[in-house]
Amino acid sequence: MKRRAFITLLSGAAAWPIAARAQQSERMRRIGVLMAFAESDQGAQSWVAAFREELGKLGWTDGRNIDINTRWATADVESMQRSARELFALQPDLILTSSTSATAAMLQQTRTIPIIFVWVADPVGSGFVASLPRPGGNVTGFTPIEGSLGGKWVELLKEVAPRVARVTLLFNPAMATFVEDYLGPFKAASASLGVEAIVAPVHDSSELEIVVATREPNSGLVVIPDAFTIGHRAEITLLAALHRVPAVYWSRSFAELGGLISYGPDSIEPYRRAASYADRILKGAKPSDFPVQAPVKFELVINLTTAKALGLDVPPLLQQRADEVIE
Repeated sequence: MKRRAFITLLSGAAAWPIAARAQQSERMRRIGVLMAFAESDQGAQSWVAAFREELGKLGWTDGRNIDINTRWATADVESMQRSARELFALQPDLILTSSTSATAAMLQQTRTIPIIFVWVADPVGSGFVASLPRPGGNVTGFTPIEGSLGGKWVELLKEVAPRVARVTLLFNPAMATFVEDYLGPFKAASASLGVEAIVAPVHDSSELEIVVATREPNSGLVVIPDAFTIGHRAEITLLAALHRVPAVYWSRSFAELGGLISYGPDSIEPYRRAASYADRILKGAKPSDFPVQAPVKFELVINLTTAKALGLDVPPLLQQRADEVIE
């Protein structure tokens, strides 16, 4: 063997252990995702996609250095608990949960695996964290709660439908344990605008039409954040259209399905922000190192087609304030 070829071969052999150590240092990490939505839910699919996309920007690629396992459990308790058990059995390095019910189910399985939640409205009241700035334990995440929205929704409804004389607040008490945060501002704004405030808890889908199909004239509807309302958004918007009830919703996904107007936190943003927490936790940080964060971006979406169908003229100034006008 020639001397130059021998040296080249020797140099390559010396590098093998270094390459092997590099591969071992970038071991495959497992991430579990528990979604409280049906797998066919396109909105929920886009949220998971946003989480994956943001992780990719941070250097985590599914199939290369991370393995993401997703369970679609809807809001059914039994399905949620079964999916939580399946994810725990995989012993992931990190778990992302999508709601209060999903987080509760996951915490029944583990108090050690790091959990990042999204759309948990009352993490302190639910017993998930000790406080928002110092969560403690193995859990942290992002909450959609901004109590002042309770009043803002009434104001928007009155602005787009001036004849509204009574407003019904629709929510699921099992999912929306935080309703008191919105209730004060909701009642205060209703009183200041001369509108009757009605609180209407809905326990299952069979009760939706009873609440929405009101026979009282000049009635409006406000739908607040919880896993139940987002999971039944197609049914709720359809009922509001059939019974000609002007309604304000908390997520743009309602307006995209034909809802009159929506105002609330950007639904994708917290999933992108969750990726930054996941990145740091996978690199050795603890969930307790990161505070629970509130929304930072809000969206106003108006569906002009629905407004016209209801015989409503949306004020030009309100249209100018909107982030999107659907025609």
